[in-house]
Amino acid sequence: MQILIVEDNPIVGEALRDLCAELGHDTSTVRSAEAALTWLQGDRPDLIVLDFRLPGMTGLDFLRLPLVRSAGVPIIVMSGSATEGQVRECLELGAVKFLPKPVPFDQLGRLLEWFERPARPRRPDPPERPSVERRRAARARVALPIKIAESDGTQWETTSVDLSNQAVKVRAPGAARPGPTVEITFAAPGEAEPVRAVSLLIRVDADGCVFYFLNLTEDHFERLTYLVHRLTSSQRTS
Repeated sequence: MQILIVEDNPIVGEALRDLCAELGHDTSTVRSAEAALTWLQGDRPDLIVLDFRLPGMTGLDFLRLPLVRSAGVPIIVMSGSATEGQVRECLELGAVKFLPKPVPFDQLGRLLEWFERPARPRRPDPPERPSVERRRAARARVALPIKIAESDGTQWETTSVDLSNQAVKVRAPGAARPGPTVEITFAAPGEAEPVRAVSLLIRVDADGCVFYFLNLTEDHFERLTYLVHRLTSSQRTS
């Protein structure tokens, strides 16, 4: 992917750039939201990693701009000092994830895995750096009834194609294309309480749509981890 990092601290920006490069992404860094706007008007990136507190235009100001909102580029916001209300506003304005500072590199790495476009070749690691092993979350092929609620109130039902503790792939709703953010509800086998999570559409394939869970609770994450492990184990032995 082409990733744009918007960070005014050069040390943090360099660390983020190195992480993204080691994971095989083409990465550029700018130190202001104003500079990021130039990118959106030219060679648009596939993903933006945006600092919340910037000199001049803040990250929140950037998200409010009509140009940014209409561009459709996924944006991950990061901050160590944003209030709960500011975090909520960023997500309401279209940010796909809010990460704390210091940025948890393992969590950022997992997010980049899911946003990566399969058709884009990975760049080789620089020779002076050790190779970084990329571990994808285990996925289990399973057909579960899935209920999806769109942001406009539209609801539809489908079945899952495969499932991990981070995302689910579902059969597409005919010729229609789901909205970018939906609420997904499903019940795991043997569980009375359904899993419910706001989810981001990250890919549409010939056989379905992939949604990344944005606000999965810790309890649901652990339950899905156990379920996927149980399903993949049984599928290997069958």
